[in-house]
Amino acid sequence: MKALLLNIGFGNVVVADRVVAIVSPGSAPIKRLKEDAKEQGRLIDATYGRKTRAIVVTDSNHVILSAINPETAAIRMLGKKGSHENGESHDDIEVTELDSTEVDE
Repeated sequence: MKALLLNIGFGNVVVADRVVAIVSPGSAPIKRLKEDAKEQGRLIDATYGRKTRAIVVTDSNHVILSAINPETAAIRMLGKKGSHENGESHDDIEVTELDSTEVDE
């Protein structure tokens, strides 16, 4: 079994199959979601001190802060490497396949 890993910046990855949503942090409901996750110990800050540009919500209700744009994360999530539908080149897109036999359990 292979798992797709979503690069969320600075060498941090999330198992793509566990991602429920990738959202912008600006709206009040998302700010409440972030605060609730912080209070309950479900918040993971992967921004390395930079501005939060995307919030990744997982199926385990963990909330992950990322410094990459939500659009970039979504493109990476789709696994489209090279050229995009609108003709833009995304050479920095990185989706990694991980063979479950390589993971120490």
